[in-house]
Amino acid sequence: MSKVAWATLGLEPGADANAVKRAYRRLAMRWHPDRNTDPHATERFKEIRAAYDRLIEAEPVDYEAEAADEESAASENSVPRAADIRLNLELELAEAAAGCAETIVYVRGKACVTCAGSGKAGMVRTRFCGACHGSGRIRDAARHLVPCPDCGGRGFFSEQICPDCGGSGRDAYEASLEIKVPPGMLAGDELRLAGQGEMATDDLAAGDLYLTIVIRSHPLFSLSGRDLHASMPVSALQLMAGGEIRLPLLDGFMAYKLDAGLPERRELRVAGKGFPGRGRNSAGDLLIELLAVFPRQLNARQRKLLLQANAALADTLAESLPEIDAWQQTHFPP
Repeated sequence: MSKVAWATLGLEPGADANAVKRAYRRLAMRWHPDRNTDPHATERFKEIRAAYDRLIEAEPVDYEAEAADEESAASENSVPRAADIRLNLELELAEAAAGCAETIVYVRGKACVTCAGSGKAGMVRTRFCGACHGSGRIRDAARHLVPCPDCGGRGFFSEQICPDCGGSGRDAYEASLEIKVPPGMLAGDELRLAGQGEMATDDLAAGDLYLTIVIRSHPLFSLSGRDLHASMPVSALQLMAGGEIRLPLLDGFMAYKLDAGLPERRELRVAGKGFPGRGRNSAGDLLIELLAVFPRQLNARQRKLLLQANAALADTLAESLPEIDAWQQTHFPP
């Protein structure tokens, strides 16, 4: 069937999309039933349109989106192009970090199939000139009757406006692309999909599609550059005793050996475990704020264990609880 479609448009198999569109416009203008009185014109026009639809739909739609490159885009700007399309692409924080596949649905223009992009189709219509009200003459500054400059003295205009596109020659349609977003994209970064903006015409190359990354808020993490920030509650006893704890990551967790210390707010920094790097930008750090949490309620067993721990601390009061030792030395002298 594809061989028939190529033959219908008079093209060699594998011709690019622009060649397909040019061949379609040329043949559609020739065989449109409003322009061609041949009794087989309608059937021939349907074959041409079906071939065009088949070949255009066969174009690949799986695109590897690339970060917008101002230098390469500037060099391509020397070629007259149709308008670019700019959209926002919303991603979850984990998707932006790891990269993902997304389906983009957007509206772009294509040549109207009814008029093959000319804007003219159907019956010729006549309308009166509004400047001279159909008379073909107006009065000049000296009040002399002169030919109307708007209609050239005819008093009317002949129009052949395509009923499907209103004479614009363009038709909007919903395009769908499957794209691959590379990892490490930050909010405000742009992806450029070459040739996926407004479609090409005989005089203009296709425009580009630009996607600006928007990252949705995350319930735990916030971004500062490529550093990931989060806070987590930790038992005050764990902060005092130290030991292994688990720190959250975008894709799971990591084990971390906590040093013994005071039961107060503490900030940890783990190099290279933040948002991933991209290009010359290295990965950020993971910064976790540890918030000390004291027990609110104790059962009998827990109370007994704490009393035992407190008694053990009293054996080395000067080293373990120096403030209490100093107060007792002052107010309870031997």
